[in-house]
Amino acid sequence: MLTNPYIPFSRNWPLHLMIFVFAVYWGFTAIAPTDRIQWLMESILPVMVILVLVFTYKVFRFSNVSYLLMFIFLCLHTYGAHYTYQGTPFDMWLKASFHIQRSYYDRVVHFAFGLFWAYPFRELLTRAAAQRGFWSYAIPTAVVFSCSACFEIIEMGTALVAGQKGVDYLGLQGDVFDTQKDMGLGLAGAVISMGILAWYLHRKQLK
Repeated sequence: MLTNPYIPFSRNWPLHLMIFVFAVYWGFTAIAPTDRIQWLMESILPVMVILVLVFTYKVFRFSNVSYLLMFIFLCLHTYGAHYTYQGTPFDMWLKASFHIQRSYYDRVVHFAFGLFWAYPFRELLTRAAAQRGFWSYAIPTAVVFSCSACFEIIEMGTALVAGQKGVDYLGLQGDVFDTQKDMGLGLAGAVISMGILAWYLHRKQLK
């Protein structure tokens, strides 16, 4: 059921469960976020993703593995949106335990983007374009890297329009190479994801 993309929606209970859990989770995090303006800006991403998935569902259904990976990423992002990426409890613990100054949760989410989204991109590529072999791993990695770059450009535009709130949303935290590091972590996550998948499928073929 996890890998079969052709299950009718009415019988796809794992997807129903993911939708229900995320709706409840998102609703809970919408209550009294740390910064309402930043929360609204960060909430644009999950809303756009969900709308695209809903309106394209009849045309292309992902497997539940892909939906699960998207679900995990959106939960991580929504957690950061509630507390702001600079003020999550994870970062408070990190600063108290290791006496560091910077918040690193945003780095975790950028890495998670590559790790969790490369697989759905590959599924789309292999099923819609019948891509196989090396390029079925390389192209999703490149797509992740391109999406990371586009997101950084969107962040820049938001910062220019929104003033100080946009600067807080940008979250450079004094690191002039923040953009490059975020993109690099997304790329690293995608490379690891595709490397693990290639190893797994290769081992599976040998059996």
